[in-house]
Order: sequence, then structure tokens, then C-alpha cells
Amino acid sequence: MESAEIRRRWLRFFEERGHTVVPSASLIADDPTLLLVPAGMVPFKPYFLGEVKPPFARATSVQKCVRTPDIEEVGKTTRHGTFFQMCGNFSFGDYFKEGAIKYAWELLTSSVADGGYGLEPEKLWITVYEQDDEAEQIWRDVIGVPAERIQRLGMGPNFWSMGVPGPCGPCSEINYDRGPDFGVEGGPAVNDERYVEIWNLVFMQYERGAGEGKESFPILGDLPSQNIDTGLGLERLAMILQGVRNMYETDTLRVIMDRATELTGVQYGAAQHTDVSLRVVADHMRTSVMLIGDGVTPGNEGRGYVLRRIMRRAIRNMRLMGATEPVVAELMDVVIKTMGEQYPELVTDRKRIESVALAEEARFLKTLRAGTNTLDTAVTETKSAGGTVLSGEKAFLLHDTWGFPIDLTLEMASEQGLTVDEDGFRRLMKEQRDRAKADAKAKKTGHADLSAYREVADRSGSTEFTGYTQNHNEATVVGLLVDGVPSPAATEGDEVELVLDRTPFYAEGGGQLADTGRIRLDSGAVVEVRDVQQPVPGVSVHKGVVQVGEVTVGSGALAQIDLVRRRAIARAHSATHLTHQALRDALGPTAAQAGSENSPGRFRFDFGSPAAVPGTVLTDVEQKINEVLARELDVTAEVLPIAEAKRQGAIAEFGEKYGEHVRVVTIGDFSKELCGGTHVHNTSQLGLVKLLGESSIGSGVRRVEALVGVDAYNFLAREHTVVAQLTELVKGRPEELPDKISGMLAKLKDAEKEIERFRAEKVLQAAAGLADSAADINGVALVTGSVPDGTGADDLRKLVLDVRQRIGGGRAAVVALFTVANDRPLTVIATNEAARERGIKAGELVRTAAKTLGGGGGGKDDVAQGGGQNAGAVQSAIESVQRLVAEKA
Repeated sequence: MESAEIRRRWLRFFEERGHTVVPSASLIADDPTLLLVPAGMVPFKPYFLGEVKPPFARATSVQKCVRTPDIEEVGKTTRHGTFFQMCGNFSFGDYFKEGAIKYAWELLTSSVADGGYGLEPEKLWITVYEQDDEAEQIWRDVIGVPAERIQRLGMGPNFWSMGVPGPCGPCSEINYDRGPDFGVEGGPAVNDERYVEIWNLVFMQYERGAGEGKESFPILGDLPSQNIDTGLGLERLAMILQGVRNMYETDTLRVIMDRATELTGVQYGAAQHTDVSLRVVADHMRTSVMLIGDGVTPGNEGRGYVLRRIMRRAIRNMRLMGATEPVVAELMDVVIKTMGEQYPELVTDRKRIESVALAEEARFLKTLRAGTNTLDTAVTETKSAGGTVLSGEKAFLLHDTWGFPIDLTLEMASEQGLTVDEDGFRRLMKEQRDRAKADAKAKKTGHADLSAYREVADRSGSTEFTGYTQNHNEATVVGLLVDGVPSPAATEGDEVELVLDRTPFYAEGGGQLADTGRIRLDSGAVVEVRDVQQPVPGVSVHKGVVQVGEVTVGSGALAQIDLVRRRAIARAHSATHLTHQALRDALGPTAAQAGSENSPGRFRFDFGSPAAVPGTVLTDVEQKINEVLARELDVTAEVLPIAEAKRQGAIAEFGEKYGEHVRVVTIGDFSKELCGGTHVHNTSQLGLVKLLGESSIGSGVRRVEALVGVDAYNFLAREHTVVAQLTELVKGRPEELPDKISGMLAKLKDAEKEIERFRAEKVLQAAAGLADSAADINGVALVTGSVPDGTGADDLRKLVLDVRQRIGGGRAAVVALFTVANDRPLTVIATNEAARERGIKAGELVRTAAKTLGGGGGGKDDVAQGGGQNAGAVQSAIESVQRLVAEKA
């Protein structure tokens, strides 16, 4: 049975039994504590924590998941992988243990003809929590599983919690016996390789307190509502149903390994080290496609770094197997064809996915060459020093700067006859990880105390947003916090957070900044609103300062936004939509939105592009936008089922989480996007859009910044003034400015070269006089002194060498000259062969002088250069050279 069919049967089975089918959420976790979605229940987490009331009593999903704590182990074993699909069914206060157990048994053991998976009942073993008598009784007496195939285990394997205070409960796992070829008998308590877990049923029935680890926490009591959370690993079930030994041999991964074999000539099963590489390629390329498909782009931090790391591991393993040409396009093609049946968006978005991936491959192949040069240099330095071990610092530099995995450094060093200080490397890696963990821990806010906001939501419901049609409305204060603590009242000067039952204030979201304004209470109190946020879904919190009077919960109020600011933001937001569509028209669907910020009179828009956008293209985009403004297109908004919105071609932003119904903003026949923000009513209200330029903000992501309306006009007016001033200065027409200014710059450059030539000649003219002024220090001719400030390093070096050459007669000679350029002292010192035979070396003299100057330097024995920070110490540096020469002479 193919993986796609396993998925279809799962969803159909539970949909027929009253479950709402919930599409897989994006891999980009909607949770600040997570980089990526690591488990099937993550999208349902707010329901289980009581943050949001679930819109259904029963649900089912097949969730895309990525786990990356053991990336280095992927491929070394057949059990480690990064991407997987978790099939889940969920109950929120509906059915409980018996219902969940019956559903699981029915789906697994029903015949294929009847819509099940057709597993033999006698091969299924059950584990339950050691104190869960109820679950064991259901398995034994209701389902009919023999007692000898039911095993009790402790909290570690069979008790679940989120790791924080909240819901928890016992688990029951269903395991499949793969037979004696996979080890000794005795059930999952003895051998989890033979008795492989395929389905975990979590019975959420208790509330836990604080505590560390999986077992060291108190059970506080029963939950008011019992819930079910189950997870079946699709890849594990596919392994069993397809009769293969491990997940890498299942249909969605084996085809990738087969393509890698065709590209490299390496056969799977031929050798352990190449089998590891093939498994790495299969796993990592599939994960890369899924991540890019959900809007992740390669980068140096966060989820972008995860993607970059796994892509580079895959590419590097292909090269270890002999691939010499780019391979990503071929491998991505197989992944998209294989996974596209389950996730059609991969097919429709193929061009963007390939564009991002190919750009990263080209970038890595370039850095691979540069990193190899760095490694070669490090190997040469190590050997020159008589060493046989490449330092951990060098290995870490290669890893951290060039993305070299340690095993690549080990192999390449070994080819040069060196070992690597792995302990030193891993110590530095641990220090880096510890810093990252400490930073991540400091940033985590996902489990902050939001109970005050939840209480307001439970008591008064969600905040009604009226801002699409109103800029002021009457309301009631239903929640009040002072300095983050719930309070019945607040007085003048207090920093407050107000929750109203209804508001015209837009809460920051979707790239649009929040409204500001004032809330006037019936008592006469006034609150200046500076920001609006939604810390929990549906609750708008107005942050501001009490300017006058006293604010109390329950008071009537008049909420009024700053209308001038709102209109300026609305113009910017509508302009963002036009820019998005114009860029897609110019560059194709790869120019998908990757972020935005809409502020009064200006906006920035981030989009996918593997390379810079040519200036001519940007000009065309700007012209198209302004032509749309002149067409006076109406801007409308309507709420539609998400399926209908997508059918109509509405564009959705990557990483955004959408509900069953979405708001669609349409601009005439030009643009249609999912958007919850505020907009103008007609494009003519924008007036003018001026794109300021575009730049890179990360790998494969560009940013356009622009001005709208009056701000755009003011910018152009200033530009016009500057142009008028320039035309007056150069005595030409505006269209002649580029040629005239270019000509002036060329003349200026020629003049600077001529001045530099005269300066160099003047400096060199002093050579004869300096040579004649040489002092005799115990038989050594020593020339020291300063040359005019501003002399460049090259000219100073030429002068020093010229003076040294002029000192003849076979005498030992030392020339040490100093200058100050750009307020920094500089010295060049040279010695001849006779001086070096007496132990006087230029490098040693420079180090002495540079130390006096507050800097450093170095070079060879015959000529060296140095500098410093203290221009006032030049005379002292000259004297230090004189003393050292006297000592050596």
C-alpha cells in the first residue's frame, strides 16, 4: 500500500466517524517556543491548553513534522530521520479511552477491502501505563487482546505531558511484531526493534504541576474535560504494509535513493559508508523540499539554518559518492513527483522551490571551494610547524564559516596525513550550542502567564473588531491591567492595558502596524493608546497611558483611532498588494511574499528571489503600479471558505495560519489576496507609489522599500530640487546630468592620479639625502626619520627600499622611516644582507616600533611593515628602533 493511500484511508476513516478533517499546518510553527512543528498535536496545542475553545469536538489530520536534534545520526541508523508525517485523531471532551481504542483496532485490523489496513491481530502487542487498569481492561475484555500480549510500563515510555504544568495522562501504544528476523521475542518491553511502535494513544485526564523530567512532577487532579490525542507514524506503517525492513526502503524515500544511485553509480547495499550517504541524501532532500514548500529559505539562524544545514549535508554526501556536477534539480524533481500526490502545492509551487534550492546549491559549491582553500592553508601551516594534528579551532572555523561538517574535515585532513583535534572541535561546538540554548531560553515566551487575558476571553468573549467600517465606536472596558497585573482601576500616569468588548483599533498583525488613538471614558478619563496587540487569539489589548482621570473595569467608553495615521497605513497596505502582484507578473510565482511591514506613508515588502532584481525591472514594476492607480480600481473585501478563496486564485502568505473562512481583498482585476488588514476603497486614493530600491536581507530573499501618497510626493519634490541645483551647477539640462557628472568624475580621478604621481616623485627625491644622512651605529648604517604626512604605504615602501639600495660599500644597512596617514602612524623598515648576518631583522624591528605606536606589524627579515593608533608616539618609536639596532650591532 502506497503512502498516499495510507493517508487517504486514515482521513476517510475518521471523517466517516464524525471527525473534522483539519489540513496539515505549515511546518513553520505558530508557537514562539518552536522553530518547526515536531509533532502532530502541535496545531491543536491551544485547545489542549485551554487557550482557545476548539471549534469541533472531534478532529483528524495528517501533519507534516520535522525533528532535528540528531541530524548527525541521520543515515547512520535506519531509525533516524528529520521529516515524517503524523496521523492523528483528537477528541475534545467527546469520546475517551474506549472510543479511541476501538477506532484504532478497527482501522488497523479491518481488511483492505473494507477500508482498513489489514494487519493481522495476532501480531499486535499493546503497552499500557502500569497504573492504568481501565485501559488494560478495555484491551483485554472489550477488544479481546490476550493478556500475554498486553504489557505494563512505567511513566517514561507510557505517560505523556507537554513538559510544563498543564494537561497530562497515561498512554497506550500499539506495537507490531516483525518476527524473529528482527530479534528475540518477549514483546515491546524486551525488544523495540522487533516489536515496533506504530500508534500511540494519549489519554489526557489529569493536570500536572511543575517539575523536571518525564517523571518528577506531581499530579494535581483530574481535568474538567477528558481529551484524546493519538499519533500514528505514517512512515512506520508504510514500512510494515510495504514489507520492507526500514523507512528508507518505503516508496517515498527509496525512489530518491534510486535517483542518487543513477547520478553517482553507487549501489545501495554495496558498502556501509555509501549506504549512510544515500540515506542522508534521501532524508535531507525530502525535508528540504517540504521546508522550502512551506516558505523556509536558507539562512544562518533559526529554521533557515536548519534548512541550510540539511541541504548542504545532502549535497556534500552526493559529492562524497562521486557526483561532480550540480545534483539538486534532479533530486528535487523526484521528491516533488513523489510527495506531490499527498501535497499538491509542491507541484503548483515547483518553480519557486527549485529556484530557492538551486541558488543554495550554487552558493554552497562556491563556499565549498573557498573552504577547501582554507583547509589547504591550515594543513600547510600545521605541517610547516611540524604538527600532525589539525587544531579544533581550525575545524570549528571551517564548520562555522564555510559549513564544513566535521566528518568532511576529518576525511580531507586524513588525505593529507593529518588527524583532527575532535575534542577541541566538540568543545567549541558545545560552547556554541550552550550559548544558543541560553539565548533561546531567554527568548521563550510561549508559556508566559496569559491567564489574565484568557479569563477576559472566557468571561466576555472575543473583542469585536469594527475598524473595517468605523473609526470610532462606543464600548465597555471588560479588562484592565496595570504593569502587567489585573487591576480594578488605574489613575493618571499609569501604564495600562485595556480590553474592550468592541474596538475600531486594529491590532498589529499580518505586517500591518497597530492603530493609535484615544479612549475616552464616561467618567472623563482619557487613555492615550500607543499600541494594540493580541496576546491570545481574539482578545485585542490596548496599551497606553492614562492621561486624565481614573479608569475602571465596567466603564463605558468611546474608542477613537488616529484617522490620519490609519489612512496612511491603509494606503501603504494596499500599495503592498499591488507591489506583490506586479513583482509576480515581472518575476513569476517565485516572487512570493516572505514578509512585510505597512506603516504610515511607507512600506517594505520581502519576497523570494535567487538574485537581485535589475533596475530596469524595478522601474517597470513601479510604472505598472502607478498605472493601476490611474485606473481607479475599486478595492473590496469579502469572507469566503478557504477552499473557495483558493479556487478563485487568492494568494496566501507563506507561514500564515488561516481558518476555515478567510477574508479576501480584491483590487479590481489586478490583485486578490488573503488579508485581514485595512485598505483604501479605490486605488486612486493612493495618489503615488515610489519604489526606493531593493536589497538582499538573506539567502534567496529580497526587500523592496517604498513610499506612498504624500510621502512619495515629498520625496520626489526633494529629488527635483536636488536635480535643479545640479543642473545649475553643471550648466546643463537634467537629461545631460549623468554624462556631465561622469565626465567630471573622470577628470577628477585623472587629477588625483597626477597629484599622486607628483607626491611619489617628491618622496623619492629625498632618497639620496636620506642615504647620505645615515648614522653609523657600531658599523651599521642606520637611517631613521619621518617623511611628510599623507605619504601612502606603497610610496613609503618604495622610498625605504630605494634608500637601502643607495647605501653601498658593503656596509650593513638598516632603513626605518615613518609617516602619518589618516591620523594613523605607519612604518616600513628594511635591512640588507650584511645587517641580517649580524642578527638585525626587519620583522623584529617593526614589532618593536609598532608596539610603541600602539599597534602591530610583521613581515620578512629583509622588509616589514607596521602601524598603530598613537600618531604622537612616532619619535618614541624611532628611538626604540635606534636602541634595538645598537644592541644588535
